[in-house]
Amino acid sequence: MSRGSVHRPDRRRQRRGRVNLFVLVGGLAVIVPLLVLFAVSFGNDPHEVPSVLEHTPAPQFHLQDLDGKTWDLASLRGKKVVLNFWSTWCVPCRQEHPLLQQAARLYPDVVFLGAVYSDEPAKCRAYLTREGTAYAHLVDPEGRLAIDYGVAGVPETYFIDESGVIAHKAVGPVSAPLIQSLLGPPQRSM
Repeated sequence: MSRGSVHRPDRRRQRRGRVNLFVLVGGLAVIVPLLVLFAVSFGNDPHEVPSVLEHTPAPQFHLQDLDGKTWDLASLRGKKVVLNFWSTWCVPCRQEHPLLQQAARLYPDVVFLGAVYSDEPAKCRAYLTREGTAYAHLVDPEGRLAIDYGVAGVPETYFIDESGVIAHKAVGPVSAPLIQSLLGPPQRSM
């Protein structure tokens, strides 16, 4: 230091020690909403797609199955109905097939119906002959049934209660615990 000069602190050194208020507020404005979003979403299944049809009357249908028998949802009033949309080209559909066959046998008072989705009836017949079936499979030639039920892809399964109301829509393969939670304990044992 020379004589007569006054010691002045280096301004750059002072700025380094302080937090830039603008950067702090801007960072918090981005991070806090993200943390709130994560906290609110924690525990929710990101694959679950809520159905606007749940707890509303099931869309009516009048269709033939692969064997030519006509099925009418209105005639099934008073019974629980499980309506499963599936295709032979759908890997998850093939994975859930044995479980649905078993469930149809364990719940004889429940009407299980398959609904062929964007597939050829001949391919479906061949698949069911090879893999077996315990219930009827509806042919939806123009896809109207799938449109009426709001099917976005397969498999999708609709659990319809005795009054004809959709109690639950399952997207993706169903599980034994889900079936039992919706239909109650099995009526038969294996």
